[in-house]
Amino acid sequence: MQSDQLSYIPILIQFLLAAGFVVGTIIVSGKLGPKRKSAAKDKNFECGVEGIGNARIPFSVKYFLVAILFVLFDVEVIFLYPWAINFKELGMEGMVKMIIFMLLLLVGFFYIIKKKALEWE
Repeated sequence: MQSDQLSYIPILIQFLLAAGFVVGTIIVSGKLGPKRKSAAKDKNFECGVEGIGNARIPFSVKYFLVAILFVLFDVEVIFLYPWAINFKELGMEGMVKMIIFMLLLLVGFFYIIKKKALEWE
């Protein structure tokens, strides 16, 4: 084997361990899980609240919008970490690029504030 191929062995081992854990968990839960079924055991239970009505109730679009905006800004903030680590090596060019990035981030943030996307009614 070449050294390039050997560098993939840890990834293969991690994949095999993850797949083995999933398969093992499924097998063990089938062996150790409940054997007797009853109406009370098969009933849906969610956080101590009895399930009443249809589970397919519509959610407000605001809920999904806030979730998407959170993920979007969270991912953008993740880009700040590598920049902060390599701040000195990037020099002035990296500083200018980060200022542009932050300005675009702020423009987007002020846009969603202006559109009142984060306000609940």
